[in-house]
Amino acid sequence: MKKIYLSIVISAWNEDENLDKHSLDRVFDYLNSADFTSQVVVVNDGSDDNTLKRLIELSKKWKQLKIVNNPHMGKAVGLVTGVENASGRYILFMDMDQATPVAEFDKFKSFLDQEYEVVVGSRSGRKGAPLYRQILAYGMVVARSLILNLPYSDTQCGFKVFERTAISRIFKILAKVHKFKPVVGGTVNPGFDVEMLYLARKFGLKTIELPVAWQYENSIRVRFIKDALSGISELLMVRWRSLTNAYNLH
Repeated sequence: MKKIYLSIVISAWNEDENLDKHSLDRVFDYLNSADFTSQVVVVNDGSDDNTLKRLIELSKKWKQLKIVNNPHMGKAVGLVTGVENASGRYILFMDMDQATPVAEFDKFKSFLDQEYEVVVGSRSGRKGAPLYRQILAYGMVVARSLILNLPYSDTQCGFKVFERTAISRIFKILAKVHKFKPVVGGTVNPGFDVEMLYLARKFGLKTIELPVAWQYENSIRVRFIKDALSGISELLMVRWRSLTNAYNLH
């Protein structure tokens, strides 16, 4: 049996609308035309619509689809669980709505061949996004620079690739410092992506940020004031954990 080159990990919560748009079919159409082995791990994050039922039906059609069923604990836990159940040499995180199309992975592959351990997608300019989303994004760039001195223009893009050993190391640390628990309603965990990339830099992982195509999709999960305040507080928490050596395994 061939080793799996790429595992795509998607955290899914109430995805009926996106599944209606055949989002997963487009993923498999791309993978089945690719020259590498692959799998897709979808973590059902306690959906209360028909997401799980529809995923089970799709798994009968697409044999590379692996479904993991979680209670609703948010996207961050979904990604952690997905990695635990993935077998690929590289792990691609992406959103079910495919605001960044899966084919953008073509841009990343040559850099993985150059032994980059982390490739970060960047939605330059956030074309099509409403003004409040652009303001929120710009504010996060400024805050990240001031609080954590991170060099990336877009940490929040859901389209990222990690070498398996690298992300396993990062998630081992995050599992230690986070107390994951059930949540109610939509949650976007704005600080989680920042924390992943902060640890990648702390560990000296070979990282590059690349522009990717992106189409704005309206989401009830993005709440301007609440997410802005949450984002700042989580950046400060990352800084505190670093200062108190919480990211050391020993």
